[in-house]
Amino acid sequence: MASQGAEHEGADGTEDAGPGAAPESPKAAGSSENGDSNTLDPKVAAAIAAAEAAGPQGGTTVRVDSWIWSVRLVKTRSMGATACRGGHVRVNGERVKPAHAVRVGDEVRLRHEGRERVVVVTRLIRKRVGAPVATQCYIDNSPPPPPREAVAPAGIRDRGAGRPTKRDRREMERLRGVAGPGGGPGPGPGPGGAFGSGSGKPRP
Repeated sequence: MASQGAEHEGADGTEDAGPGAAPESPKAAGSSENGDSNTLDPKVAAAIAAAEAAGPQGGTTVRVDSWIWSVRLVKTRSMGATACRGGHVRVNGERVKPAHAVRVGDEVRLRHEGRERVVVVTRLIRKRVGAPVATQCYIDNSPPPPPREAVAPAGIRDRGAGRPTKRDRREMERLRGVAGPGGGPGPGPGPGGAFGSGSGKPRP
C-alpha cells in the first residue's frame, strides 16, 4: 500500500513517522540544555516544560520580577516589583528595575525578609511553580540562614500574663541587644530609679 510505504520510506532509508506526526521534542525525549533531565522526576520535568512555555515567547529572556516570583523567591509578583524598585534586587551586581530581562547564567541577588538570596539562573520560566520544580530552575549560592537562636522571641508572652513591667521591658530590650542613650539598657528607669540598684533600700 502507498500509505504503508510512506510510513517507512525516508530519504536516508530510516523509518519515517509519516506526514501527520509531529517531530519528537527534545524535552519529551528526556534531553535538556543542562543535560540533567534524565535525573528529574517525570512530573517535575513536565511541570518545568509547561512553565517554560507559558506566557509570551520572548525566546531567551524573562522579566526579573516575574522570574523571582515564578521560582518562589517572593510570595507575589508585586512584592518582586517592589523589591526591585527599592534597590533590593541585583542582577550580575547591578541594581535593576522590575522589567529588567534575565538570561540563563545571570546571578540574581535578592534581599528579602531579612535574608539575602543568591541564585544563578538555569531555566527561564514564566509562571509560578511548586517548590520541587522551582529548585530545578536555579543554582542556590545563598549564605545559610541565621540560626533560630539569633532571632530571640523576646516579644512573646504567655496569654493572660498581662502587660510587661518595666523590669520585663528592660529584660526584653537586653535580649534584643537594644542599648539606651547612655549605652546601658533601653528605655526605662536608669540606675537609682524606681527599680534601679542605686540609692535607697532594696526591695523586699
